[in-house]
Amino acid sequence: MTTDGTAGPGAGPAPADPHPIRGGIVEAWPVGLGLIPLGLAFGVLVTQTGFEWWWTPLFSIIVYAGSMEFLAIGLVMAHTGLLGSAVTAFMVNFRHIFYGLTFPRDVIGAKPGGSRILRGLGRTYSTYALTDESYAIASARPAGAPPLTGARLLSIQVFCQFMWVISGIVGALSGRALPEGLVGFEFALTALFTVLAIDAFRVNRDWSLPASAVACVGVGWLVNPGQMLVIGLVLYFAVLLARVWSPRLDAALTWRSGTVPLDDAHLPATDPRTEAP
Repeated sequence: MTTDGTAGPGAGPAPADPHPIRGGIVEAWPVGLGLIPLGLAFGVLVTQTGFEWWWTPLFSIIVYAGSMEFLAIGLVMAHTGLLGSAVTAFMVNFRHIFYGLTFPRDVIGAKPGGSRILRGLGRTYSTYALTDESYAIASARPAGAPPLTGARLLSIQVFCQFMWVISGIVGALSGRALPEGLVGFEFALTALFTVLAIDAFRVNRDWSLPASAVACVGVGWLVNPGQMLVIGLVLYFAVLLARVWSPRLDAALTWRSGTVPLDDAHLPATDPRTEAP
């Protein structure tokens, strides 16, 4: 199976995709359900912070970056400068650069004879709507799935954004009816990243990574507590770049404990790859 969801060599012909829009919604449905509680929490947070409810869809349409939307509220309330906001946004969404290198955007308008304008608009929206969720759906499709066409890919991305925007609006309108001064909704973002960090650490038990993150945040707090996040992100990014550029430094800093290879982490004992020929 290739990254665009088509069958690889020897896998047989890919099945037809008679209903790409409906199929895209079906593929994105589990992820869309997972976006509902986060969207609700974001909407409530917006109104509880003091914004009008209509700021929620405005954030979700103009920014549409999930975690960055949560952070944007804090940056606005803290009167963070343009440079600090730009650096924070770049660091938080830096991973999207790597997503774009393998995201199968080229399937949009791939059929010959299609309109160049529609193809350009479709690919522009696909770039704008590239999120962790849509990337995961498009790059980890099961064997035998219908080919990933442009209509199916756009349906996945439109549906994910629709679920995020609608749940945010519902949360914002509900938040207006709640008593003022409620706290804790902003913790939804912290909980999300905590779960993601735990899952990543279970696969790669390199204690030097969380230790480096804590150290960078500590340095940021000592230098300027008001810009602790920005300074910590920049320092941690520099540490990661140094480790990528210098394998010797990476080997010296690595502190592993019970690493489980990703390819074999969930293989059953009777998997053909574990049996002798």
